[in-house]
Amino acid sequence: MGRVVNSLVSELTPTQCFVAGAGPEMAARRRVAAWWLSRLTLSEFRCYAGAKVEADARPLVLTGPNGAGKTNLLEAVSFLAPGRGLRRARLGEIDRAPPGSSAAAAGRAWAVSARVMTPDGPRELGTGRDPAPGNGADGAGRERRVVKIDGAFARGQQALGEVVSMVWLTPQMDGLFREAASGRRRFLDRLVYGFDPSHAGRVGAYEQVLRQRARLLKDGSGDGAWLSSLEDSMAGYGVAIAAARRTLLVRLAAACAAGVGPFPRAGLGLAGEVEAWLDTCSALEAEERLRAELFRSRARDAQSGGAAIGPHRSDLIVKDLENGLTAELCSTGEQKALLISIVLAHARLLTLDRGAAPFLLLDEIAAHLDEDRRAALFAELLALGAQAWLTGTDAEVFAALREQAQFFEVRDATVRRAA
Repeated sequence: MGRVVNSLVSELTPTQCFVAGAGPEMAARRRVAAWWLSRLTLSEFRCYAGAKVEADARPLVLTGPNGAGKTNLLEAVSFLAPGRGLRRARLGEIDRAPPGSSAAAAGRAWAVSARVMTPDGPRELGTGRDPAPGNGADGAGRERRVVKIDGAFARGQQALGEVVSMVWLTPQMDGLFREAASGRRRFLDRLVYGFDPSHAGRVGAYEQVLRQRARLLKDGSGDGAWLSSLEDSMAGYGVAIAAARRTLLVRLAAACAAGVGPFPRAGLGLAGEVEAWLDTCSALEAEERLRAELFRSRARDAQSGGAAIGPHRSDLIVKDLENGLTAELCSTGEQKALLISIVLAHARLLTLDRGAAPFLLLDEIAAHLDEDRRAALFAELLALGAQAWLTGTDAEVFAALREQAQFFEVRDATVRRAA
């Protein structure tokens, strides 16, 4: 795995790169225009044949029974950012299939559109599965996602990250600290996207080149020139990815060390060879070193698949600064509290940096918090001025937000404002 770099960089003092809490500067930020979604429209998305939600800038609370479609709404919003959405589903899996038929047979392809209010004015975003022949959900051809911004096709998903920033927490992430490092890398990369939208493109390009190199090595084609070209691209993208992660981590660790009320203070670190090199050498020197290591590991990588070294093998290390335990040794409840603490610290940091809080998609999060932490979560969301989307089965859990949020009831794939 490589050694831990930045040695849980939370030892930086908060004042080095973060102004914490809802003080005068944060209050001033709340008075400027922020990101918020004024209209969301779905078509053939999961359980929704069609749906439209119109909202103002306040947090949204979506309540209703399990299976009603609350998480599907959050997933739809998540596709307004780069990536595979909060469920990481294949594009064809999202198409709505009427009873007794398949989405592919019905010729339906899902779509999501929205009007997003930004500090620079309203923007129109749209995305969905490309319905063209060969891009269907039946597996014929490679699935492709299309993106439109202000009525024009964008070259890729990265363009969405230049308009909005978004982070989410779902019940499926409760095991983030106990499971494979890949989930923690994705979580960290999504935090990076908020500050560096081009990071999404670099990660996608690196993963594509990594797969191409693995196929060449497995086939044993012996095309040395092409392998060298792929390894050159991996070195460039890989070091840029590692550097972007490190840059954010230094700032985010200090923000986390400041703490959020009763939530635990999180210490953050990165474990990985490439990140460790950047502690002692320049980016160009790290690229040369990674290129050389990839060349030397060709025979081993041909046997194992993938690559033995690179940012795809790095890991996010999280520690509870209150009890000194690493996150995987903490209780399930404290692990969830650590995740919330990190997301809130990131949101505060982004609000100060870009003048607007990111969209926060918080699925079934409040019911499992004690009263003090629930109150602290709501207070922080309001202090940020974030349009957070929160789901739950019991509206009373959100009673403290009754006058400061907008409530919707979701039942049988129908969304309506609560009375």
